[in-house]
Amino acid sequence: MADLTYTQLVAAATSLRDALARDAEGIAIRAQKMDEIAQDTARVADTISSLAVDQATVGETREVATILRGIGNSAHSYAAAGNTTARVAGAVADQARTTHAGIQEQYRAAPVSLRGVNRTWLQQE
Repeated sequence: MADLTYTQLVAAATSLRDALARDAEGIAIRAQKMDEIAQDTARVADTISSLAVDQATVGETREVATILRGIGNSAHSYAAAGNTTARVAGAVADQARTTHAGIQEQYRAAPVSLRGVNRTWLQQE
């Protein structure tokens, strides 16, 4: 059995939630930038089309815009998944508080040291 205390569990889950939320926000910002680049590329394709640039170049530019749009959409999906994972990590911390906070409180309030207690005595049968 791993030696993971209540406090460590809550701290780890909370830290994970915060890191995931930060990372998801960063990905969402980059996805938005990718959307803007895709729109700019599509405008360039329209502009060069009106300048009588060969159709192969115009088509390739439009294809690049489509690919960039797809990358942006994928990045938005990835950011959403990161947000979902962050919420789950937060729920883990909340559940740990709900389930174990009373035990931790009693452990701290015990008039004798419980550090040397055999943990198998505390396991539910």
